[in-house]
Amino acid sequence: MTSTTGSIQPLDPADPTPLHEQAAAQIRRAIAEGQVAPGERLPPAMDLAAVLGVNRNTVLRALRLLREEGLLEFRRGRGITVTGTPQRTTLLTNARDLLAQARHNGYHRDDLIRLIQSLE
Repeated sequence: MTSTTGSIQPLDPADPTPLHEQAAAQIRRAIAEGQVAPGERLPPAMDLAAVLGVNRNTVLRALRLLREEGLLEFRRGRGITVTGTPQRTTLLTNARDLLAQARHNGYHRDDLIRLIQSLE
């Protein structure tokens, strides 16, 4: 996965954005630009940390964030695999927001599903 680390630049410690969020943004960009596609594995966290100029824990925190967004999947013994795209992540985020809004207004998940199905 040399192409992945080839486009990633060291992080800017002067930037007020937390380092793990900067790292996540760099990886997100590499995925968005097609340098690593769904189904491909990312380089080890230690390699990414060296390229980004941060410690491994910062990278691991960024990777966990991307996993929560639905971009990555962690598999024991198989590494970290790209499972989605930023567009899919946006869709998942919007769906979660819609579900939260529906719950706030007294709707259950099944109510929301029926509502969406009625739009077709």
